[in-house]
Amino acid sequence: MAGHLVLVGLMGAGKTSVGERCAHMLGRGFVDTDDLVEATAHLSVAEIFDTLGEAQFRQLERAAVADVAASPEPLVIACGGGVVLDPDNRRALRNAGVVIWLQASPAELGERVAHQEARDGAARPLLRDGAVGTLERLALVRAPAYEAAAHEVVDTAGRSIDAVTDAVLAAYRALDAERA
Repeated sequence: MAGHLVLVGLMGAGKTSVGERCAHMLGRGFVDTDDLVEATAHLSVAEIFDTLGEAQFRQLERAAVADVAASPEPLVIACGGGVVLDPDNRRALRNAGVVIWLQASPAELGERVAHQEARDGAARPLLRDGAVGTLERLALVRAPAYEAAAHEVVDTAGRSIDAVTDAVLAAYRALDAERA
């Protein structure tokens, strides 16, 4: 039985873009945990942080991860950047499928996020105090959690979405076959 393909990494790593392409290529549904949290709360992630606080966001996120990990239908799941901070989330995701950590330098991630924010007009709540410095701090703090969650790492630095998608799918297929 094929397990979920789960993508983790810092914001800007390409989880959504790559995840959508992987889902298309695998003929599966695509789920973004941040979208599930927003649908449950009827608020954007930024509004949840502003009105309810990060602790409430993390609680909603934990419920979203539990729900999506329990899906009997194999999915491609893009996780919010902080999902891996919760040990229960890490366990649920690793048990439900293959977890791939998408990596790039904080400088490159900062450029990607700035481009996304300019395109979408939506700011990331955790980057209000400066993208690159915050991403550098988050990379250091979260690295052990990403490492504990991931079955495999894919470096996205300087690579096209298609190249990253190909690398993710190759890693997923190899690891999923081992799990069967």
